Amino acid sequence: MGKFATTKIRNLGIVGQGGAGKTSLTEAILYNTGMTDRLGKVDQGTSTMDYEPEEIKRGITISSSLNHCEWKGHSLHIVDTPGYTNFLHDTRNCLRILGGSVLVVSAVDGVKAQAIKIWEWAQEFEIPRIAFVNKMDRERADFLKAVDDIQKSLKTRTVAVSMPVGAGEEFKGIIDLVDMKARFFKFDEKGTYDEIDIPAEYLGEAERLRGQLLEAVAEADDALMEKYLEGETLSKEDILLGLREGTLTKVFLPVFCGSATANIGIRNLLNFIVACLPSPIDKGIQYGVNPKTDSPEERRPDPEAPFSAMVFKTISDPYAGKLTLFRIYSGTLKSDSIVYNPNKETTERIGQIFELEGKKQHAIGEAEAGDIVAVAKLKETATGDTLCDGARPIVYPSPMALKPVISFALETKSKGDEEKIMSSLQRLMEEDPTLHVQREEETKEMILSGMGQVHVEVAVEKLKRKFGVDVILKEPKVPYRETIKKSVKQHYRHKKQSGGRGQFADVHIEVRPLPRGAGYEFVDKVVGGVVPRQFIPAVDKGVHEAMRKGVLGGFPVQDFQVALVDGSHHSVDSSEMAFKIAGSMAFKQAMEEAAPVLLEPVMTMEIVVPEDCIGDVIGDMNSRRGKVLGVEPQGSNQVVSVLVPMAEVLKYAPDLRSMTSDRGLFTMEFGHYEEVPPHLTAKILAGIHHPAEDNAHSKH
Repeated sequence: MGKFATTKIRNLGIVGQGGAGKTSLTEAILYNTGMTDRLGKVDQGTSTMDYEPEEIKRGITISSSLNHCEWKGHSLHIVDTPGYTNFLHDTRNCLRILGGSVLVVSAVDGVKAQAIKIWEWAQEFEIPRIAFVNKMDRERADFLKAVDDIQKSLKTRTVAVSMPVGAGEEFKGIIDLVDMKARFFKFDEKGTYDEIDIPAEYLGEAERLRGQLLEAVAEADDALMEKYLEGETLSKEDILLGLREGTLTKVFLPVFCGSATANIGIRNLLNFIVACLPSPIDKGIQYGVNPKTDSPEERRPDPEAPFSAMVFKTISDPYAGKLTLFRIYSGTLKSDSIVYNPNKETTERIGQIFELEGKKQHAIGEAEAGDIVAVAKLKETATGDTLCDGARPIVYPSPMALKPVISFALETKSKGDEEKIMSSLQRLMEEDPTLHVQREEETKEMILSGMGQVHVEVAVEKLKRKFGVDVILKEPKVPYRETIKKSVKQHYRHKKQSGGRGQFADVHIEVRPLPRGAGYEFVDKVVGGVVPRQFIPAVDKGVHEAMRKGVLGGFPVQDFQVALVDGSHHSVDSSEMAFKIAGSMAFKQAMEEAAPVLLEPVMTMEIVVPEDCIGDVIGDMNSRRGKVLGVEPQGSNQVVSVLVPMAEVLKYAPDLRSMTSDRGLFTMEFGHYEEVPPHLTAKILAGIHHPAEDNAHSKH
């Protein structure tokens, strides 16, 4: 691709919920701009953008992919983003570096929870948007209903810039409300059409929508408003100016329509992408912090300014190595230059610079402010880092990582893979920072956490395909705890004589429960030196060792206090080891008598669901021993706040998907520990408790 002035660059995200047709729209854009010579099809596995085997198998976008094209003298960097709940973290990282976005909405399904979440992030990063109502050729397609749904669900003012001619089987093309012309398409996938006057049966609706369009563009600009109020006719240039102003200031959302798979309405959309969405110059100055002085720092989107860039994605390949993707905010980057990473306080050598074309890479000599490029084999740099000129350092704020919502225990199929698995997972986590792996000391399991069951399953498939490591996913063990409910006193004397020097320690302790979450407390109440000072920490150590395994099920003990109140010692036979053993045994015996109970982790959850699913979700939560804290509206959805035992939601993601037809979202984090109901304690201790068998939700 040739060199373009910064004003002619558009960094464009194709965003929206899963199944709306984002990748199909990207394929249609690439075809219409001449980047590809055929229209790629997701359902046929011929898509340029969805090229990973896991994506082809499932027919969905799992990882954002990049391409570029030219349209009417403009350079378009396109990022096709995931829309399914399990993979939205990638979309969030990409939004941080985008200039503008096209929100793709299905004319059949309207707006789902995922689109609302993406919309909120786009607002957070102040990204101007236009919308494309796709799938107008599908059965039950309804343009006006979709536009109304966008307006209500996203709480925004919508302005139709095109409208469909018919819908479903009767869909013939689009009406351009700026030119007031109808375009009847030939359905040859080449995007060819005949332009004619608007047929009489569509003229009334077209004039109504154009009236709303003129009103909106006039309100976006003072000079246009004056013209409009004085009854002057707004020219096409006036309308485009008002559309651009309204889009950039985000006072309204221009809405277009068509069918990506039939290649209808795409060129019209492309015209408005270059006319309405911002260049890096329009996005203006980028703000960061000088890492050396902690003072604010800023960069103009100028090729002559000091170099700075934000890393938004890492692709890990076992053969090609690591590919680092970044958006250049200022300056110029050349091959074989040295850049500074202030996050890691290190320098990196830039080798060959690439523009990405789906899975292919196209080498370029240099890149400037506004460009999105990739380089290979950076040693330290990770997603979220800033790269910059070492003489003029700056750190840009990175998006907060989303928290994993589901965890699985990993077990290798082959014993020899146990060492290989950790290094392979580290490589995957470079590519996907929301994957989290840890070895659970308590349960001796390796736990892999992710944004949903499909997310974790895809990671496991990549583990096998990329690194040859085959693992089995198992439900993780719940990290139960034990505590006491009663205060008790306990005396223990440790005395051992086996020739030579013996062992002697005598302790009196008081054990009492503490409030939930208080942990463990040791109190020294010894008076008169009956236990010498040097032996008191040994008693504490003994209790510490004993509390690792409680008397009920061998789970760690918490929320209690041990006070050492009395004891005795022997001038020769007493030692730290003797008092440690005495402390440990005294605590074990005390716990037996202190009414021990089992505690379970309780999670705090927020579940975003459509209004029509609220009853099912709350009923299901009640069956899981959940406690609903409140329900609040969010657009056309409801947000349910709930506390629920971890044991009941280990595999909640697929259940919620089933209940809401994949329209629900949830976040989950550890809340606190609570006492297990007595009727379940025996089952857990017997090792036969399976929440799904106890509850009605197993039917979902």
